[in-house]
Amino acid sequence: MTVLGSRSKKSSKLGKAMPAVTKYVVPPLVAIAVILVIWQLIFSGPDANLPGPITVLQETWDPLIIDPFFDYGGTNKGLGLQILASLGRVAIGFSLAAIVGIALGILVGISPFVYRALDPLFQVLRTVPPLAWLPLSLAALQQSDPSAIFVIFITAIWPIIINTTVGVQQIPQDYRNVAKVLRLSGPKFFWKILLPSAVPYIFTGLRIGIGLSWLAIVAAEMLTGGVGIGFFIWDAYNSSRLSEIILALVYVGIVGLILDRLVAFVASKVVPEEQKG
Repeated sequence: MTVLGSRSKKSSKLGKAMPAVTKYVVPPLVAIAVILVIWQLIFSGPDANLPGPITVLQETWDPLIIDPFFDYGGTNKGLGLQILASLGRVAIGFSLAAIVGIALGILVGISPFVYRALDPLFQVLRTVPPLAWLPLSLAALQQSDPSAIFVIFITAIWPIIINTTVGVQQIPQDYRNVAKVLRLSGPKFFWKILLPSAVPYIFTGLRIGIGLSWLAIVAAEMLTGGVGIGFFIWDAYNSSRLSEIILALVYVGIVGLILDRLVAFVASKVVPEEQKG
């Protein structure tokens, strides 16, 4: 009876999981399959300008797919190492943007005077394209790595500042009144009311910022050179290795999705339950 009972429980769990798989997994797989078939049909002729998916697999299988972490010295490295180099720059630039952006956002959101003074400046600077900062950073820092990190920083900081500011400004007046009645000190008001109320907005800014950071580093590395997924794509283009470019773009998209889901996962653990959704 025990064995039969355990088997029935397992079968019931599988039965419950199947609708979810059918609902969320099967549609994307069908869409991908259709896209691959159309892609193959369009670019299967001898005069095609781009390789089809079968050609991409054949030309990149060894070593880019089966050994993404090979290292032959210099910039001749696998896509795994190229992405890790880019992620290292993103981690530094995005972390700095998060620290500075959250601090500035809180300051601007708390003080009406600071808001009136800095908000117009922020609104102007955030419209500057990220790569427009690269020549200035190269001139000031004289090195490619710090320059690329600065581009990430200046790209990611604006959504973090703006969303944090909005979160602080949107603290319900009832909460502020309770804080006055209880005569909460500055630190207690910050930890008990301000931060919990602003956390959902902060994570919205962080989620936008991490996506923009990944976009910016790929573009910046095309110009700064060295090891990184952006330089890999540009170098492959200059050498007419189109299959490698397509494979790299797939990797870039997957990593970008993982970064977004990672920030969303952290937000799901940090944001108070009543403030979700």
